[in-house]
Amino acid sequence: MYKMENSSKNTGKNKEYIITKKIAKHGNQSIIVIPRILEHNLKPGTITKLTIEILEENKEGGKK
Repeated sequence: MYKMENSSKNTGKNKEYIITKKIAKHGNQSIIVIPRILEHNLKPGTITKLTIEILEENKEGGKK
């Protein structure tokens, strides 16, 4: 489940994408999965800045 703004914001050479995601579970770790549609822009080695804003907390303590 994710929501992505229809357009990217290009300020100079930096591109900005706003994605609303549900945190996933991978073993004992919580992860954020990047949508495949961004795969061509986010290749291995790409340096990004990630800011996390909590919109809604899981009330079940992470067991969902």
